[in-house]
Amino acid sequence: MSTFAVNNPSTGQQEGSFERINDSDRDAILDRSVAAQRSWQNTSIEERANILRKTGDLYEEKIDELADHIGREMGKLTSWAKGELQIVVGIYRWYADHAEELLAPEELEPQGAERSYVVKEPLGPLLGIMPWNFPYYQVARWAAPNLLLGNSLVLKHAGICPLSSQACEDLLREAGLPEDVFQNIYASGSQMDPFVADKRIKGVSLTGSEQAGAAVAKTAGENYKKSLLELGGNDPFLVLDDDNLEWVLEKFVQIRMYNTGQACNAPKRLIVQSEFYDRTVEYLEKKIAELTVGAYDDPDADVGPLSSIGARDEIVERLDKAASEGTAKIRVGGKKIDRDGAYMEPTLLTDVDPSKDVGCNEIFGPVAIVYSADSIDEAVRIANEESEYGLSSSVWSSDVGKAHEVAARLKDGMTFVNEHAVTAPGLPFGGVGRSGYGRELARWGVGEFVNDKLIRISDQSSAGASPA
Repeated sequence: MSTFAVNNPSTGQQEGSFERINDSDRDAILDRSVAAQRSWQNTSIEERANILRKTGDLYEEKIDELADHIGREMGKLTSWAKGELQIVVGIYRWYADHAEELLAPEELEPQGAERSYVVKEPLGPLLGIMPWNFPYYQVARWAAPNLLLGNSLVLKHAGICPLSSQACEDLLREAGLPEDVFQNIYASGSQMDPFVADKRIKGVSLTGSEQAGAAVAKTAGENYKKSLLELGGNDPFLVLDDDNLEWVLEKFVQIRMYNTGQACNAPKRLIVQSEFYDRTVEYLEKKIAELTVGAYDDPDADVGPLSSIGARDEIVERLDKAASEGTAKIRVGGKKIDRDGAYMEPTLLTDVDPSKDVGCNEIFGPVAIVYSADSIDEAVRIANEESEYGLSSSVWSSDVGKAHEVAARLKDGMTFVNEHAVTAPGLPFGGVGRSGYGRELARWGVGEFVNDKLIRISDQSSAGASPA
């Protein structure tokens, strides 16, 4: 049986190993999920909500331990980890608080019957394939609404997250969730295709790479089941004027470097007007060069390590190649830091060719890119046409009305004015294009893996609508 380990990116040291499942374990896992789901869907909405609320309470009570898990696994600074966990607490509590209204039958116009209405029914066992960059949040936004619906869940988390993935199961069980309704399995990506194809799995949610998403979507489609994909992003951050420029740029640096730049919805392309481009670059050169890089538990660190040495080296190699080919200019940083662990220098790029790798593909690390636009129309064109991603975007201006007009022209799943990458339990999350499809959180979270079942009631003397 193969194993994998926690490799602490702050130290470069291995900390414990864990055994993966065998392929032969799949039938037992899915049989247990089927049996558990049949019972769980008959549990009252009130009881399901109470378990979710208790889960949120436990995440809050154990915040220090849980934050340390993901610091050791993927290098998240402790302050960031606790911030992620507070969002998770909010998600579980939000679905608990709104359970009755989210699952209430929807009455329709009778349309020739005595009554027509729609009820929400669970689909059955679901598979979740989750990434390492937000180990608890990604799971919560999938798990909370689907457990509320009455689905059972099988979690395949990223291989570098064995501590946090098991904690996701343990906390739900401690909160009262029946056994096998949520199962954390240690598995490789190559073991997932048979799970996706298996008739016992009724839907699959993946947050991860485009390659993994395409494979999951293909197999799910071939087997007549729904998939939800949250993939990469190359978000534009449009600055329309130089009112409060330094404040806006400081916000950009904070948001771009958050989680060491390892966020799908981080603002990766700063687009400013040409008349203040030089001032922008000068400010960012100084600001980014001043950032302190440190271990996950260093309270003075502004930026942590990358998730792994391999991830760090891949980014540095891409930057070196772009600089040598003349498709980007490294103004600050761009190198690995000579110390144990997965550290690199926070980086600023200019003169980037948007048709080449670092321009048109996502950089999942502490790298900021600045573009110059000669007009607002040109900024919109760069945002929309120079990238095939469509996760989120933001527009910044002291003229909120003008910013709102520009925001309406951007092509993505989420657009913000004078803020970026905001997430909350009551806001939908998702994108279009290379960023995937489907929506999570808020009422949309219970709208993906659900059977919206129509029920019509007519007496025998009534003439119903004609068949389709």
